[in-house]
Amino acid sequence: MTEPLDRSMLRSLADLVEEATGAFEGYDYSRALERTERFFWGFCDDYLELVKQRAYGAGDEGGARSARRALELALATLLRLFAPHLPFVTEEVWSWWQKGSIHRSAWPDQAPLLAEIGDADRLTYRVAADVLGEIRKAKTSRQKSLRAEVDRALVRDTAERLGALRTVLTDVHKAGCVRDMDLVQGDEFAVEVDLTEDAA
Repeated sequence: MTEPLDRSMLRSLADLVEEATGAFEGYDYSRALERTERFFWGFCDDYLELVKQRAYGAGDEGGARSARRALELALATLLRLFAPHLPFVTEEVWSWWQKGSIHRSAWPDQAPLLAEIGDADRLTYRVAADVLGEIRKAKTSRQKSLRAEVDRALVRDTAERLGALRTVLTDVHKAGCVRDMDLVQGDEFAVEVDLTEDAA
């Protein structure tokens, strides 16, 4: 696993596994489901958008391999977290790419995820998702397609968050269709977006 975004997402997923496991052990099944759903929708809205071009090979092969491995681990983990709540659909999806029944597979464990990612941080994925979210919001508010080109995006944030963002700029550029991005240190997070004049 080579790419900071992939490793950071899996760090967050490992946290989810720990939280959902604790909730199940405490018989708080609704909390386990709520946390898993929240992660899943963020994963679909943010991570998949950030990584899909790289996963399809729009870049170097190492980056594509990293994205595909992260997607494989995330899907296998999320399906098993959902399995007690959605037994039939998870069994069907599991059968598309795994052998045997999902209900006979082991409950997810943090250890294999952490072994893949080493000392990955949680912040990188969060910051990338925040910036992409603001870019999409700007496009939507101007009634533009999410594929509309952005001439320039200015991101204002703390030094720590900008440092994390710098490691994933290529993914954010591609996902947001951003030509140029300026990073400015500040106390509060904000993103200013200049759309291309003829953006659809």
